[in-house]
Amino acid sequence: MKIILLLGLLLGGQAFAQSAPERIRISYSSGGMTSIDLFIAQERKLFQQQNLNAELIRMSANLAISAGIAGEIDVLGSVGSAIRSIQRGAPLRVISVTLRRPLFFLVARPEYGNIKDLKGKTMGIVTFGGSQHTTAKRMLALGGLNADKELTAIQIGEESVLLQALTTNSIQVAAISPPYAQIAREKFSMKILETSTDKFASIQNGAAVNVKTLQERPDLLKRFLRARAQANKYFMEREKEASELLASIWKSDYKIANDSYRASKPAFTGTGIPTDDEIKEYLALDAQILGIAQPAAPSSIFDFSLQREINKELGIR
Repeated sequence: MKIILLLGLLLGGQAFAQSAPERIRISYSSGGMTSIDLFIAQERKLFQQQNLNAELIRMSANLAISAGIAGEIDVLGSVGSAIRSIQRGAPLRVISVTLRRPLFFLVARPEYGNIKDLKGKTMGIVTFGGSQHTTAKRMLALGGLNADKELTAIQIGEESVLLQALTTNSIQVAAISPPYAQIAREKFSMKILETSTDKFASIQNGAAVNVKTLQERPDLLKRFLRARAQANKYFMEREKEASELLASIWKSDYKIANDSYRASKPAFTGTGIPTDDEIKEYLALDAQILGIAQPAAPSSIFDFSLQREINKELGIR
């Protein structure tokens, strides 16, 4: 009888251990479209299906890098900043890329009709030297404006705060992602002067991890990538349902959510893996920004082996 009772307790303990969700801490820098697959995975309980207790933690890219290096964050969403840190020696690797194009729109106050009108004005940025900042400068350059010499840049914070600063005229221009760019246009009559989604290659969002985590906890990362890939597949294939879910998450109307969806979809990789040419173009630009003579070797920055396994398993091409 004692043996049976002991066996029952042991089996029950094993079942509990197997069912207890494993904690995973994931950083993201914006509540907009750039991190939408994380929100879909959370809303549709895809993390739970992978036995994960996913903590989505909003923080600046620079803070996330420090936390990732220290092992306080398991997955970093701001892979653009992670790539620059890797080139400076940070023990990180990019294992998945969500966006193959920079998902930003150059939004200005209603009184400015073109980029040249912004000379001498103030631009809001999320982080100095981050993807949002560098993309804003490139879009301004398309209109003939040198942002470093002809604008004042101030660090404001993430995109909902940038939108608020535009409405109060604390800043006059900012690069903003959906849905905030669409809200700025529809609700506050702001002008969208330029877009980056059809002009530049970029590696803006995805998943970067500590090399130690990649080596010691590949199963955890595979379950994370599986949930995220399922969320991304849902986003890419189901416009109406995804737009309805976005409207619910953002507490916006369907039109803004659907406009944001359609404007954003071409920027997503769909597979979590950019092309070799996109990587080459991005690293060449990054080397130029960092003042490095030669771009870094992709193998020193990226490791898509787990993502490829998940794609094969789910039939994603």
